[in-house]
Amino acid sequence: MESVSRARSRQGGWLQEGYLRAQEHLFAPQPLVRSGALGLLLLAGTLLSTLGIGIAGPVVALVAAAAIIGLALILNDTHWGFVALCGVLFLLPFATLPFSIGFKPTFLDLALAALFFVWLFKWIVGWQEDFVGSPLGLPVLLFLLMALFSFVLGLSHSPANAFLLRRFLEILIGVALFFVVVNTVRSEAEAFWVSRWVLLAGWGAAAVAVLFYLLPQERTVWILDQLARFDYPGGAGALRFIEDDPNGTLRAIGTAVDPNVLGGMMILVAALLLPQLVSSRPLLPRWLTLGMWLTAVLALYLTYSRSALLGLASSLVLLALLKYRRLIPLGVAGLLCLLLLPVTQEYVARLLEGFAGQDLATQMRFGEYKDALILIGRYPFFGVGFTGTPDLDLYLGVSMLYLIIAETMGGVGLAIFVAVLAVFFVLVKRAWQRTLDDRMEALLLGYTGAVVGALVSGIFDHYWFNLTYPHMAVLFWLYVGMATAVTLAASPAVGRK
Repeated sequence: MESVSRARSRQGGWLQEGYLRAQEHLFAPQPLVRSGALGLLLLAGTLLSTLGIGIAGPVVALVAAAAIIGLALILNDTHWGFVALCGVLFLLPFATLPFSIGFKPTFLDLALAALFFVWLFKWIVGWQEDFVGSPLGLPVLLFLLMALFSFVLGLSHSPANAFLLRRFLEILIGVALFFVVVNTVRSEAEAFWVSRWVLLAGWGAAAVAVLFYLLPQERTVWILDQLARFDYPGGAGALRFIEDDPNGTLRAIGTAVDPNVLGGMMILVAALLLPQLVSSRPLLPRWLTLGMWLTAVLALYLTYSRSALLGLASSLVLLALLKYRRLIPLGVAGLLCLLLLPVTQEYVARLLEGFAGQDLATQMRFGEYKDALILIGRYPFFGVGFTGTPDLDLYLGVSMLYLIIAETMGGVGLAIFVAVLAVFFVLVKRAWQRTLDDRMEALLLGYTGAVVGALVSGIFDHYWFNLTYPHMAVLFWLYVGMATAVTLAASPAVGRK
């Protein structure tokens, strides 16, 4: 038994070596596979790419080659799974494989499956001997079980097809990602490693969104048409305009399909970058951090999403009040630019119309809120599930995170969600009140500020918990898991049960 233990220790040490060195490197840990195996992998990838270009075309072939190499890295080390997951979540959240296996798996399905498989395999074979629940684990588990219960309950009146079932499973797996994060990201070096890739992937999404916006519309449509083979919407109909008027103002979408969804992504990216702008020890060079933040803010602005703007503003106010007073001039400068620059006056007018309830989108939201309250009043405890409503005069769907949870999971589900948030903020508060390293404090407050921004935007939007946008639920719980992992890594003796 002692020799087996030593062998496991040596194996675990070899697996840990690469990402433990990531603390001193910007983009990648030391090589995680031997040079010979890596050479064979690259050779195989080159041959397959060359063959695939001739058969399927360059786009499909290059994506397939990247997927093969990415899968090999994930199987070698769980932490590479976060790189793949972040790339898919931010850059290709709706992409599917260009062929069917009875159904078309999405890139998100593959990234989540690989990440969960490697983590569970390591746990089963004993390379990771203890399971980290954390103080937040039980409320999250209850939320998962309540979602499953409501889904099954809803099948009695609205059967689910294969598509809805898969989307619901993606939501469940997204919530369960919390446990993968807190069990995988266990040290400060690992937290830095994953966070760098979260920021870089988010910056990539912002840059693509800005580029698509600045390009001539026909060029953007051409690019989207190339993505149509991965089931992205193509054609001029893929572009989005204010109030769906083709002659109106174009809204940025990037590869997020929906401008409001892109705005939500940019809340997470820009809020996580805010502490890095003023931290004494940023994860990335400060000039790069500033460029990334400006790109994310510009992408958010170009979505013309009022809920996203309010979400980011709430993150900035929270971080400035808690710790980073130097963010106050930045917020004041941003507000003045919004109010005074001629190019922003249309945005200001939309904000004022929204606050006054005068524009069509806001009036439609008010109607949805009224109908949602009627539904919740009829099914107050467990909701109607995720597949439909039992009454013909009701419909499922409302532009508010909290009402959509109450519709699908009832008051019980909403109460559990509120309990999850309450425990989360108590955990963050206790960790923050302890003495933290500057970089860990910036990460903790950045992730927490991003979660707060998402919750504020959720007052006006539903994409954080919606079967149409499962990747947004995955992103939300990734951030909750990372904030929790930072609290545990900063004080390993707390909550490791």
